[in-house]
Amino acid sequence: MITCLIVDDEPLSRNVLKTFINDHPDLSLQGECKDAFEAMDVLNKQSIDLLFLDINMPKLSGVNFYKGLSKKPQVIFTTAYPEFAVEGFELNAIDYLMKPIAFERFVQAIYKVKEKLGKENEQEVALDYILLKADKKVYRTPFDDILFCEALGDYVKIHLSDKVLIVTTTMKKLLSELPNHLFIRTHKSYIINKTKFEYIEGNQVRIGDQMVAIGQSYREEVLRQLGKA
Repeated sequence: MITCLIVDDEPLSRNVLKTFINDHPDLSLQGECKDAFEAMDVLNKQSIDLLFLDINMPKLSGVNFYKGLSKKPQVIFTTAYPEFAVEGFELNAIDYLMKPIAFERFVQAIYKVKEKLGKENEQEVALDYILLKADKKVYRTPFDDILFCEALGDYVKIHLSDKVLIVTTTMKKLLSELPNHLFIRTHKSYIINKTKFEYIEGNQVRIGDQMVAIGQSYREEVLRQLGKA
């Protein structure tokens, strides 16, 4: 499943893309944003495979927003202005959709995305583990063994089913290396394995024998995703 984010200041355009994405069996819509700043917030909380990014937006254009991303998802630019097409393709965009977007043209663009992501992720898809460096060793750590991850200054504490590993990394980097269908950030200091939670109580989620905090800005997305877990 390809996770998607819509970034467009026009409600009508967002609704068209939302309908197309929901009608496509290989796509999963993770959110919609009216400007680049909302999109930055989403990308800081979760990993996204594909952006549907409008070029002509107020405050910060889609092109400048995409240029500034340190970790760039695949992108399909959308716009009503054909003169922007060249600049979009210079950023290695997978495709460029002119508004109003036809569903047949949308499907063609998604085929290109699937082909590109399939080639890039052949090795990644086959792996069910992550390599974690701790205690001067490299641990082969199955995703299923990870309960949750906790920020600890310049380190991250990885709580496993049978032990705890302290690794030198950042929460943002770690989240980008974990499969987004299994893991979600619930708080600036916590990432959880969505398959391991027992229940939610107030602003906390029960994982194993511990309660993990849910940050206010993360709550809506956490409840949405855990409701599907």
